[in-house]
Amino acid sequence: MLAAGGLLTSVGAWYRALRKPRLQPPDWLFGPAWTVILGLAGYAGVLAWDAAVDGIGQRRVLVFFGVNFFFHLLWSPLFFTWKRPDWALFEVTFLWSSVLAMIIGLSGSDGRIVWLLLPYLLWVGFAAWLNWAVVRLNEPFGARAEAVRGS
Repeated sequence: MLAAGGLLTSVGAWYRALRKPRLQPPDWLFGPAWTVILGLAGYAGVLAWDAAVDGIGQRRVLVFFGVNFFFHLLWSPLFFTWKRPDWALFEVTFLWSSVLAMIIGLSGSDGRIVWLLLPYLLWVGFAAWLNWAVVRLNEPFGARAEAVRGS
């Protein structure tokens, strides 16, 4: 997931020109932060898989992580490739919800899963706030932006 997300994220001139909130971390921090967070999530997945007592339990782990993988990968192209932070802001609610669903749905098998996924939930919450701030500071986007800017 980490490599795929990195490949889908192209920070270019458009992103650098956006107004960002004061609490925006430096760009170099995102790679290490995601590496740690997704490493912890991966370990949570291993624990959940090992705790599954049958094929149904294993399918449940795959569904939770599969849905999360989808929403995790969708955010970057929306924000960076299609230059639609407004769409990414809508989508990040599903990403955050998928992490919360993993915590709730898998924590009963091993209590450590909550603690391993909590940084992911918090970081996505912070990322959602950053996304909201970028939208607020820079809107409109898409066709409305082109009409307003006369592009």
